[in-house]
Amino acid sequence: MNTKNTSQNILIIGASRGIGLGFVKMLLERQETVNIYATYRKKETAQDLFKLQIKYSSCLNLLQLDITQEEQICTLAKQLKQEISELHLVVNCVGILHGNNINPEKSLRHINTENLLTYFQVNSIASVLLAKHLLPFFRHSHNSVFATISAKVGSIEDNYLGGWYGYRASKAALNMFLKTISIEYKRTCPHTIVVALHPGTTDTNLSKPFQKNVPPEKLFSVERTVKQLLTIIDNLTENDTGQFFSWDGSCLPW
Repeated sequence: MNTKNTSQNILIIGASRGIGLGFVKMLLERQETVNIYATYRKKETAQDLFKLQIKYSSCLNLLQLDITQEEQICTLAKQLKQEISELHLVVNCVGILHGNNINPEKSLRHINTENLLTYFQVNSIASVLLAKHLLPFFRHSHNSVFATISAKVGSIEDNYLGGWYGYRASKAALNMFLKTISIEYKRTCPHTIVVALHPGTTDTNLSKPFQKNVPPEKLFSVERTVKQLLTIIDNLTENDTGQFFSWDGSCLPW
């Protein structure tokens, strides 16, 4: 799918900072006609996004969204329907690894039911709810992409270190959701490619507490990560639907 086509409607979920904000910036810089919808959860943590909106007021539209609330996703779809009938690219960049008394579990003794539920609500369930409510926007004849930021640690086959129970399991569940979504979408909106994307370790708030063990050459800037992921998206074909791609374009094992 080539995001360099003209007159594209794009939705970036979780665009207030990090990779999501990076997607908005890079897509706005492309010399093409785009109409970007970008979501944020709290205005006070989305100041950079609002500054962009002032500069690109004709093509950047901001919408508040808490993706853990299905009624808000439903409202988002209704808001979009008032303006557009098609989406050509959706990227869900929302994810949680730590914060609000949540930390990756090092062993079973750290397992906490409430934290596990939060991991799954944010990292897994949100994407399948987005796919549910946004499906009507993909019922068109143009090539389109529904992508979600996943993580290599969600690969069951690639798990050799253990730990991080909630994050690993929620990303594995996300991958299964996306694979299953891709099968239904192939029947209902066959020109939509559904993929999971592993961005690599990126210099964002999500990875900050764990960066000391990452070699400098393996710690990517947001700009590099987004450029790599957009290269993957630009080169997707309908045969790629249901796949799990790493930042370098290789397919990861489930």
